[in-house]
Amino acid sequence: MLRKLKEFQLSTPEVNQLNILLHGPIGGGKSSFINSVNTVLQGHNTTGALADSAVGKSFSFTVKFKYHRLKKDVLGSFYPFSFADIMGLEPGTSRGVHTEDIINILNGHMKSGYTFNPVSPLNEENLNYNSEPSLKDKVHCLVSVLPADNISLISEEVNQKMKYVREKARKLEIPQAIVMSMVDKACPLVSKDLTKIYTSKKIKDKMKECSDKVGVPMNCIFPVMNYHEQVTNDLYQDVLILMAMTDIITFANDYVVEQVYTE
Repeated sequence: MLRKLKEFQLSTPEVNQLNILLHGPIGGGKSSFINSVNTVLQGHNTTGALADSAVGKSFSFTVKFKYHRLKKDVLGSFYPFSFADIMGLEPGTSRGVHTEDIINILNGHMKSGYTFNPVSPLNEENLNYNSEPSLKDKVHCLVSVLPADNISLISEEVNQKMKYVREKARKLEIPQAIVMSMVDKACPLVSKDLTKIYTSKKIKDKMKECSDKVGVPMNCIFPVMNYHEQVTNDLYQDVLILMAMTDIITFANDYVVEQVYTE
């Protein structure tokens, strides 16, 4: 799987990189997932996407829109996929990312560097507004990042916001997946032995809960354990992250090919 990702090439010249948008509630592990993927690819600890590990955080640590590109071994060379890390979803209208800003990103209207405003979404008068986006500017796969240990605690308001975004993505025919993080906190058995993850009834129940909440089928839900304590790579963590990334990249690439050859 690692070799497949390292050797991956896009199927069409119209798009030079696959854009993967991560969204979900604050503290779900979006930035940590980006760092974890990079850690697997680089083979050492990385911190490219700033993540906050504070307990009981009450605000999103990410405030600016940015696509994170992952470096390859050759200087100046990057993997042909990138992650959009955005502000987390929160209850209310004065905090967290505005749902219309997520829709702007899906459609390719938002330029990198835009500072999120929870009260007022990006509009056409803003310098960071891309009025004529092409396929390469748009999102090619939408990934919800949900914490396995706190799925039941996600507020109904945040859940409705996620459903709204998902419905918009569905109308755009953008493929969707779920990365279910923090599996070690959700199941003591898995915390002790990560190889038990697909035999754990607790993890399966959490995956079913994710599916019911967001509406994504079980075979598009990927339980992972992000790197947050370890400073060296762990084989089983790497395998789970690679399983998720292999399918997400495939979903995104298939979408791009479909868009190019049906236009």
